[in-house]
Order: sequence, then C-alpha cells, then structure tokens
Amino acid sequence: MQEDIFVIDGVAHSFDMSPENELHPKYSRPVVDLQASLFGAMPPPYGLDEEATKKDWPIEDTTNLLFRESCTDVAIFHPVPIPFFRDGLTGFHKALDATKRWPSRFIGSYCTVDPLKPDAIEEMERQVGELDNCVGLKLYPLSWHDDRVTTWRMDDPAVGFPLYEKARELGLTSIAVHKSIPLGPAPDWQAFNPEDVEGAADAFPDLNFSIVHGGMSFTEETAWLVGRYPNIWLNMETLNLQLVLRPRVFAEVMAGVLAVGGESVLERMYWGTGTMNCHPRPGLEAFMEFQFPEDVMERVGTFFPIPQLTHDHKRAILGGNIARLHGLDVEALKAGIEADEFAGTQGRPLPVPYSTTSLAGAVKPAATVGS
Repeated sequence: MQEDIFVIDGVAHSFDMSPENELHPKYSRPVVDLQASLFGAMPPPYGLDEEATKKDWPIEDTTNLLFRESCTDVAIFHPVPIPFFRDGLTGFHKALDATKRWPSRFIGSYCTVDPLKPDAIEEMERQVGELDNCVGLKLYPLSWHDDRVTTWRMDDPAVGFPLYEKARELGLTSIAVHKSIPLGPAPDWQAFNPEDVEGAADAFPDLNFSIVHGGMSFTEETAWLVGRYPNIWLNMETLNLQLVLRPRVFAEVMAGVLAVGGESVLERMYWGTGTMNCHPRPGLEAFMEFQFPEDVMERVGTFFPIPQLTHDHKRAILGGNIARLHGLDVEALKAGIEADEFAGTQGRPLPVPYSTTSLAGAVKPAATVGS
C-alpha cells in the first residue's frame, strides 16, 4: 500500500456462525451457508474450508486479519441485529470489547437496534452510553414478530423518524442501513430496495445516510439516489468480495452507481470489507490495481461519461471520504497507531493469510480451491 494512503475500513464484524447461535434456521442457515461458501470460493491462499468457518469468530481473529495480515490502518466496528440469530450475528458485546481493547485501531462503533422493538430508543441510548466512541446508527430492514419476518421502511415517520431524531439528539449524524443483499429467504425482497432511503434523506438533510452494500442490486435505483441527494453515501462492504471473485461484474456495478452523479459520487463512497466475512488483503490489493475497462466507460453514463479512477479517487475511497463523513482527524489517527502492537505493517512482508488467527489450519490447498 502506498505511503500516502491511510486505510480506514468502514465495516468490521465478528460473526457467530455456530449452529448454537441460529435461532430460526429456515432463515439463518442460508445466511451462514452463503457466507461459508464465499470463504470457500476465495482464491488461494485466501480460501478456507467452509465448515470450519461456521463457528463463533473471536474478535482477536478480526483484529489480526485487519491489522496484522493486511494494510488496513484502522476500522469501525458494526454490531449486527439480524433477528434470526440469538446474538444478532455480531453481538454488541463484541463491539464494546473491540473498541475498549484496541481504541486506536477500532476507532469507533455503530450502535444498532431493531426499530420495531418497543424499547428501541432506550436500547440506542444504552449502547451510545456504553460505547466510548459511537459514530452512528446501523439499521436492518427486517424484524421478527409473531413468529414471522416483518419489514419496515426508512421513510416511515412512525418507525424510522423517531430513531433519526434520537440519533441527532445523541450527537450522531450518520445512519447506515443494510440494503441490496437479502438475508435468507425473507419474503419481502423490496425491503432491500434502497428507494425508501430517499424519504429519510429528504426529511433529515442534516443527517447522512449510508447504503450498505450499495449497488449489489437495485443498481439503477441506487445511482439515482446518490446522484440527487448529497447526504446519501455508499458503503462498499461486499463489493470488495465481488472485486476479488468477479472483477468484471464489480466494474459494471461501480460504473452503474456512477452513471447519474459521476465523479461527485466518488466523494461519497467509502471502503468497507466486513472483515471477518472475508480476508481484507486481496480486495485492498485488487482495488489499488483496478481500472474501468474502456468499453464499460464508453457504454455507461446517463448524461455524461463516468471518470476513470485515479490514485486520488482511491485514496479518498479508502480513507479520506469516511474520515470526512465522521469528522476524523487522519493525522491524529496515524499518530495513535505509530507504536502499538500492530505497528510496522507498512514496508514489510505480511504474514501468511490466516496464520495469526484460529483458522490457520483451515486454509484450503491451492489444488482444491474452485474444484
């Protein structure tokens, strides 16, 4: 990684994918199986035995993958409230532990609640109070009530708006919502359409709304949203996996979300890997080398051509944009990690993938990857 690029990973997790954590297997099992299959599909030496990943991942693994085995400098933790898992898939206790043990590396965490629970406001207040640096509110469009999946909309004044008002009151200006990737066989596909973010962004122009996984589906709708609203951002979590596994598809998706707003959208996109849901290193390296194919640039663009990515664009996407979103002082962040236990990643060979984690013995031999 070039010395002038400071990498801020916008999404870090530590999933509990163990069978014991599955509360509603009809919905949770496809989520776990998809995640495990992505581990298995990664190119050597990043592929893992799929069954070995179906465990409760400790935060130490996430930490080492990010800061020992890749050139990631700092990260923001995201707990997860998916109702099909007993702890939501990544419990709030892990966010609390990570940010307290490594505050100079996990520089903040989102709080997260189920908006349809009667205690959502109180739970948000509790989490913000316990976190030393809560940087925003993370939401998911699904809930579980009366033994069935239920959904809600970001633009619902009765459900979403009280949360945004409370976030503002608590000093939070960033709202992130999981969209584009459905969670198992949930019956309402449209819950993952980001079009409902429009009403929230319009009603709360002083808040910023990030579409997590933006562009993975509903690409055209996403392009029109970010092309029209300066307070709608794109969190690139999972696009990093697509870049590694399907680089041409990644190029099409990236071009698609730029089709309306063009270069201005590149100022509101930021890197997120979701580590531990993949190894962060191959995506970072691939993004540094990425260029749009010429035929894609010639074909895509609703009104104007899309720009080719420059080094400055990549530096902004990998760190500068999210620093601006959250008001982070990059120089202070650099100073905070100069002499910590992970210091020295720059300029030296990185460890063998997964060798510093509990998955060291689960790496798939190159000959079996993709077979």
